[in-house]
Amino acid sequence: MIEKARILVTGGAGFIGSNLTAKLLELGHAVTVLDNFSTGKRENLNKFSVHPDFHLIEGDIRDQNTCLSAAENVDYIFHEAALGSVPRSIQDPQTSLAVNMFGFLNMIDAARKNNVRRFVYASSSSVYGTDPAGIKMEQDTGKALSPYAVSKQTNELIAENFNRVYGMETIGLRYFNVFGRHQDPDGPYAAVIPKFIRALLRHEIPVINGDGSNSRDFTYIDNVVHANILSIEAPAEAAQGKVYNIACGNRVTLNELYEEIQHTLAEYDPEIANLNAQYGPARKGDIPHSLADISLAEKYLTYHPLYQFKEGLRETVRWYFEQWNRQK
Repeated sequence: MIEKARILVTGGAGFIGSNLTAKLLELGHAVTVLDNFSTGKRENLNKFSVHPDFHLIEGDIRDQNTCLSAAENVDYIFHEAALGSVPRSIQDPQTSLAVNMFGFLNMIDAARKNNVRRFVYASSSSVYGTDPAGIKMEQDTGKALSPYAVSKQTNELIAENFNRVYGMETIGLRYFNVFGRHQDPDGPYAAVIPKFIRALLRHEIPVINGDGSNSRDFTYIDNVVHANILSIEAPAEAAQGKVYNIACGNRVTLNELYEEIQHTLAEYDPEIANLNAQYGPARKGDIPHSLADISLAEKYLTYHPLYQFKEGLRETVRWYFEQWNRQK
């Protein structure tokens, strides 16, 4: 366990960033969050506002000076800031690429100039693109199917290059369909799990894109937070520009996902058992199947999932149901 460190979390008001910030503070670290609140939510940070070891910088990673200032006197950086969503990047590639590529470059270069010990960043399973393999292994990426995927592939190349050229310690974490508390269920780019949960709580009929046979390695948020913490505790050998799949190593179809959400929510509201999903057109840019080989993360980060899919989903459903009741 690393003793108290000074840590910067970019995108710390977002879904993953706010959960990571909470854990870092719980472990006794001093945490600064950098966020422009374009997608992150202020309410995700409310409980930290009076914490003596918490500091907030409101700023944009597209601004080089903001990144340089935020990285001063920092031991580790967790770079979570990004414009997520494949459909968003297809709709507006310019903004997605500006934030995800040039913002990333600003932040990693600020880390270099400030001699930050280690730079850990969020990558994505979208980098596998056209790779036909049933199980995704880090060395076998395909051609990108969206501007979002291009941005994540580019981030990995930049980080690997900064390790080779400047000797920076970098670790990339390829997240596989993360879900859990604080994930936004609203808006056109909402992820499937919170979107389904919110619709069913409202007794609305969710729409499954395609025929429901597409599958994902859905990964509960606490697994991702755990992997990030392990990434700053891992030996230097693990941080030589490497990237790691962070998932459970299990595949769930969208049909199976819907049935499990419906079944779990029906324990709270029996009427939900009668709400059957509708089917719509397949979504452009989506990978048909996504299943992770997590053996590299096991070897170099000693990562093992803390929660399997059904355990994490049950925790997630309970959290959203409690939130729903508070808002009534």
